[in-house]
Amino acid sequence: MSEVKDLVKKFIELDDDLNEKIEAVLDENEEIPESFEEENKEQIEELGEIYHDIEHSVFDEEFIIVSNANSEEKEIVALIISDEEDEAEEFVIPVFTDEEEANKAIEVFKEQFEENEFVCDKKIGNEIVADYAEDEEFIGLAINAPQWDFVIGGEDVHECCE
Repeated sequence: MSEVKDLVKKFIELDDDLNEKIEAVLDENEEIPESFEEENKEQIEELGEIYHDIEHSVFDEEFIIVSNANSEEKEIVALIISDEEDEAEEFVIPVFTDEEEANKAIEVFKEQFEENEFVCDKKIGNEIVADYAEDEEFIGLAINAPQWDFVIGGEDVHECCE
């Protein structure tokens, strides 16, 4: 299993747990007490550390990207994430940690865009980000979308500075 996939799974589990704690506190209180952050300091710090590890891991991880093979030039699938009222359409590039995750996503894409034929290629994270870095509407990479709701910002992907 890829390092990124392991890290994202761990991040999602910790984040879900923290969100459940927040919901429980809000069920009992109108707002989150100041003590909440101190009581959950270790978990909050661990989330930050894991996200930082993901920032580095994505840089040189090889991902599977999905393209629409029916267009004149192969066009990488992008997911629009902005609201309909927005002038600019912000988007993320879905990337996949293995063929199984890519195939799950392709099934979803086929339901939405029946007329398209999808193909997979492999590319390193920093190359994908570099390809779209000049585009002001590019937000980042959606890892194993649509199964997970995890986006790493394009500006966060960087080489480890050890």
